[in-house]
Amino acid sequence: MASVSSALPEGNKPALRRTQTEATSDSYPGTADASPFDSPLERSASNTSLSSQASDNVKTDKAEFGKLLDTYGNEFEVPDFTIKDIRDAIPAHCFERSALHSLAHVVRDIIYLTVTFYVWNKYVTPEYIPMKAARVVLWGLYTFMQGLFGTGLWVLAHECGHQAFSPSRLINDTVGWVLHSALLVPYFSWKFSHSKHHKATGNIERDMVFVPRTREQFASRIGRFVHEISELTEETPIYTLIHLIGQQLIGWPNYLMTNVTGHNFHERQREGRGKGKKNGWFTGVNHFNPSSPLYEEREAPWIIVSDIGIAIAATALIYLGNTFGWSNMFVWYFLPYLWVNHWLVAITYLQHTDPSLPHYTPDQWNFVRGAAATIDREFGFIGRHLLHGIIETHVLHHYVSTIPFYHADEASEAIKKVMGRHYRADVQDGPIGFIKAMWKAARWCQWVEPTEGAEGKGKGVLFYRNQNGLGVKPAKLPKTN
Repeated sequence: MASVSSALPEGNKPALRRTQTEATSDSYPGTADASPFDSPLERSASNTSLSSQASDNVKTDKAEFGKLLDTYGNEFEVPDFTIKDIRDAIPAHCFERSALHSLAHVVRDIIYLTVTFYVWNKYVTPEYIPMKAARVVLWGLYTFMQGLFGTGLWVLAHECGHQAFSPSRLINDTVGWVLHSALLVPYFSWKFSHSKHHKATGNIERDMVFVPRTREQFASRIGRFVHEISELTEETPIYTLIHLIGQQLIGWPNYLMTNVTGHNFHERQREGRGKGKKNGWFTGVNHFNPSSPLYEEREAPWIIVSDIGIAIAATALIYLGNTFGWSNMFVWYFLPYLWVNHWLVAITYLQHTDPSLPHYTPDQWNFVRGAAATIDREFGFIGRHLLHGIIETHVLHHYVSTIPFYHADEASEAIKKVMGRHYRADVQDGPIGFIKAMWKAARWCQWVEPTEGAEGKGKGVLFYRNQNGLGVKPAKLPKTN
């Protein structure tokens, strides 16, 4: 594997690795798959079907963008391949989906959950383990393991939302609805907003998840002028830690209920559903409201179906809590549920947040550029076996979301030859590196802005900057009144 920039002195190279190679939308009720083969609709912030041609010809002239620097200080080049290049490079059998194969993984994960539940409730008791401290540790391990198995089921439901689970939409949406509802996820609501995320990844005004603040937004949030940002002192590590803990504990339900980290341009919703609405509590912008501007009118009935799924699951949980005791349910279900939330947020955050990744203004964004603004990481046995490779093959997933996870490794290797220097992967230190990357992303990636001195189209390519003195310094701007 080669490092990010062979032109940099050895001491300046980040722990980022690449290969050495230089290198149609489904019908209603919708799919989370997205590609330039989707039929174009009127562009808006919430309705994000692509308006580019099927070839998505993105051949670029480097001189039009000037010198662009990512946060590490490496020179960045805008991707110059097409979506057709990507699809043509993937072996045909990688597009084949098997309901039997996918369902076998659902059964496997349910067996993991069931056997673990049985073993712990049968044997992790005072009768077999008299020492209370040992039982506490083992039950802590139980919540961690069940959280991983539950996340595995979440990922399989995610496959259903992308229609990668099987060739049958009925099977996909039935399995996805059941699995996600059991995990208190509104399946169709998530599926529709997630589709919009795939159709606008890296677009600073249209993406639906972990959209970074611009320099102007960051300055406004802390009550400073834009030109003062380059003069800020370091953020205290304890503040960073508190922010991370909050993100990992409540980030997922907060996203579902307030659209936090999603775009906030709902006025542009083409049906007028977003008039006067902003992200936040009690604003109507959430994943449970059929009138939410996150959705189109035709999707509203399916939001209700999602809510029914949540209501059924909640009813079952209340019955179990009243029957077996809420302290038991806290350990059996709710602590593992928090682990599922943690892994979901961590995975998504690190797929889209890294010092090497760009974001684009709407005039410079297209599907190929956005999909390349993602990164693969490595989480070893847990990632590849228990979490079905969602961490290790995310770049491929953003180009062709209907490829099932069991073909994703092969397809990923195929597209690396096309992407060449544009492919991003941080695999150093494996699972430990993945955990460390959360801290690194939080410290290095605070807002985005153009490269200092950028001209022309280069002003529409944005990179992370921070107040912590890490990597490329924020641009120094003239004082404004």
